[in-house]
Amino acid sequence: MLMPKRTKYRKQQRGRMKGIAMRGSKISFGEYGLQAEAPAWITNRQIEAARVAIMRHIKRAGKLWIRIFPDKPVTVKPAETRMGKGKGAPEYWVAVVKPGRILFELEGVPIDIARRAMELAAAKLPIKTKFVRRVGTGKVAG
Repeated sequence: MLMPKRTKYRKQQRGRMKGIAMRGSKISFGEYGLQAEAPAWITNRQIEAARVAIMRHIKRAGKLWIRIFPDKPVTVKPAETRMGKGKGAPEYWVAVVKPGRILFELEGVPIDIARRAMELAAAKLPIKTKFVRRVGTGKVAG
C-alpha cells in the first residue's frame, strides 16, 4: 500500500476540492494516460487495485507510472462513540484529485491493449475518467 514514510503532522483538516488541476494535467512520461474528470479522494487501496488491474491486463509488458500519491490522512472515530473527546485516529490515506489530473501513464503496449487496461483501472476508481493519448511525441519514425 502507498503511504508516506513520515509526515510533519499526524492529522490534517479535510480541505476543499475547488477548481481544476493545474499541475499533473499533461502526459509527461508515457504514451497513454487516464485522466480524472471529477474531483475526489482516491484511497491507497483504490490506487493499488487499479495498478494491479492494469498490470494483469498488459501482462507486465509495458511501463506504468502512477502519477498520484496518497499523502493525506483521513481520521475516523470509532463506531458508537459519543461526540466530543477530540478527533479520531488516522485510519487510511487518500490522494486529493482534481478534474484534469493524470492518474496513470502507460507506455510500450499497443493502443487497444492500453485502452482496455485503462478501462479496467477506471472501474476500480470512484470517479469518471477518460483515456488520453500524448500529442506531439517528437519521436522520429525510422
